[in-house]
Amino acid sequence: MRNWYHIFPKSMGLSAYVWIIFCILPFYFIFRSSSLFEMTFGILMILLFFIAYRLSFITNNRLVYLWVSLEMAISIFMTLYFGYVYFSLFLAFFIGNIQNKIGFFLLYAVHLLTTIAAITTGFVIETEMYFSQLPFIIISVVGVILMPFNMYNRNNREKLEGQLEDANKRISQLMVIEERQRIARDLHDTLGQKLSLIRLKSDLARKLMYVNPDTAANEIYDINQTAKTALNEVREMVSDMRGTKLKDEIIRVRQIVEAAQMDFGVEGDLELANTSLFIENVLSMCLKEAVTNVIKHSQATSCHVKMKQSADELLIEVHDNGVGISDKIDSCKGHGLCGMRERLEFVNGSLETISKNGTTLIFRVPHFIKQTKQG
Repeated sequence: MRNWYHIFPKSMGLSAYVWIIFCILPFYFIFRSSSLFEMTFGILMILLFFIAYRLSFITNNRLVYLWVSLEMAISIFMTLYFGYVYFSLFLAFFIGNIQNKIGFFLLYAVHLLTTIAAITTGFVIETEMYFSQLPFIIISVVGVILMPFNMYNRNNREKLEGQLEDANKRISQLMVIEERQRIARDLHDTLGQKLSLIRLKSDLARKLMYVNPDTAANEIYDINQTAKTALNEVREMVSDMRGTKLKDEIIRVRQIVEAAQMDFGVEGDLELANTSLFIENVLSMCLKEAVTNVIKHSQATSCHVKMKQSADELLIEVHDNGVGISDKIDSCKGHGLCGMRERLEFVNGSLETISKNGTTLIFRVPHFIKQTKQG
């Protein structure tokens, strides 16, 4: 339940002063009475009402219905003997804070019936006094009818907004985790490709150092340029995480494959239609990782990339004539196939591996990312 400083609804503006007036007014109605006993008894009823009202907010068990019943009895008494009907508004406000539907409708019905019955009886007993404040009585009855539902809906809305805020925080945390994992994969792929090229060229330069010094010098120069390129790519990736077009990635893939002294071929239209830059970037990183694996593990002499586009999906095949995928690599323990599967699944894509006459990796990605249904 609400704390004592949340007894009145939030964002009520100047109407909070009206509630303060309702807290003071009962004393005026009591002091109009000429009997000292009636004044004393009335003041005790006011104090008892606010004590019960306070307890009803801090009680979380069935005792809350006891306090509300006591408040109803005091409200009826104040209405009949002093003509003070505004305690019914306090009760209407509190009933709106009850989240149990059965308890809410039960108390709402009892409170509405008892309030109308008390006011009707009051008109019979003290007709002149009740007619003098008829507009305020009508407002009170309207408040008793509408306020509980208003507060009930407001509390439900605040609860849903709180749940939505928690969900948004959770989503933000998951996005941060996913972004960290993506950056880790991208750094691995970017540096892994260039470092593989540097390793190949350094081995070649070492072999040619004494046989053909001029060619070895050229290879060393290429190593220096590749290192600079890798550094620039890492800086660009970290600074703005730029997207990569697939046709641009094909150019870089061709360079590293030919540097590894392997044949390279491309089949299909590199100008993609109905494909977002985000999906192109995912496919570019998967293609880069696939070619890096070919160079590292396949012992192949050729690598061939084929692209097929349909109305619904984009298909990319990466084929080499090497030794095929071993069980160790296919176990997805490293950053290779596992990283590619994670990227493709993020855009509702899939990865298929075929180990026949070498290795074929097949990437399938729909043109439009569909939201995954929650179970």
